[in-house]
Amino acid sequence: MTRSAIDVRGLQKSYKDKVVLDGVDFTVEAGTVTALLGPNGAGKTTIVHILSTLVRLDGGTASVNGFDVTREPNGVRSAIGLTGQFSAVDGLLTGEENLRLMARLRHLGPKRSKTRVAELLDQFDLVEAARKPLATYSGGMRRRLDLAMTLVDTPSVIFLDEPTAGLDPRSRHTMWDIVRRLVADGTTVLLTTQYLTEADELADRIAVLDGGRIVAAGSPEELKRLVPGGHIQLRFADAVSLDAASRLIDGSDRDDAGLALLVPSGGGVATLRTVLDRLDAAHLDVDDLSIHTPDLDDVFFALTGKKDAAVPADTKGTVS
Repeated sequence: MTRSAIDVRGLQKSYKDKVVLDGVDFTVEAGTVTALLGPNGAGKTTIVHILSTLVRLDGGTASVNGFDVTREPNGVRSAIGLTGQFSAVDGLLTGEENLRLMARLRHLGPKRSKTRVAELLDQFDLVEAARKPLATYSGGMRRRLDLAMTLVDTPSVIFLDEPTAGLDPRSRHTMWDIVRRLVADGTTVLLTTQYLTEADELADRIAVLDGGRIVAAGSPEELKRLVPGGHIQLRFADAVSLDAASRLIDGSDRDDAGLALLVPSGGGVATLRTVLDRLDAAHLDVDDLSIHTPDLDDVFFALTGKKDAAVPADTKGTVS
């Protein structure tokens, strides 16, 4: 049986007269990755700060590993690690010294600290740079060190607040691989990101946040099915075949220049089978076939920036 590592109910937060969170509900199952998506100012970082006990909530409840963030903050802090949007490493120290400092702050003890620092330097491919000043580190190396410092005390729940912001594609993929390994070992990850590809690559579940509320939640594939735009593209050898197929398949759109026919589809197998059966019965050959489905970019633009996004009720609220 799965259990909830994070549980949020009716979360509210305001700063003076600005409402940042307006009744947010979601759960995150242990050993999974959940991504919070939303435009700037949607409340993603505020949620992370509340869950990590850095900011007090105004209303609702939130718990991490069974510890209430308001009543049991020390229990929450003992279970979590946090990597923020900006690197928290000390630029005057070497990578190894940064990790040793964090180990001392976590009270690991001399023997365990030495072992754990060596493990993390190896895990994050920082052995050769361990004793070099941080001025020589690339952005990707600093972010890897930042995450390594978060893991010194092997937290069971990690909050990653835009962990790959500003990184080049290669460094971003390296961070993704690290996150995947952590989750494979049983770590729970709550991720905020503005890279939609990142959410698609890493997240088991995604919550789309807008205007202080979750406007949709589900797996990446479930969210993609919420927005229109999916279609099957059929390309023919000549205009005669295109004409015949166009008359045969209702609701299709023609691309005369490309000798192609676009057939609306939700991405299911049934529509594809029906189309191919009709073409086969009419003895029409297809030169090329491709299936196009909406991506998270389409979901993001369709669901954010609108006060009343048209989202089916069973996709709102809970990420589980």
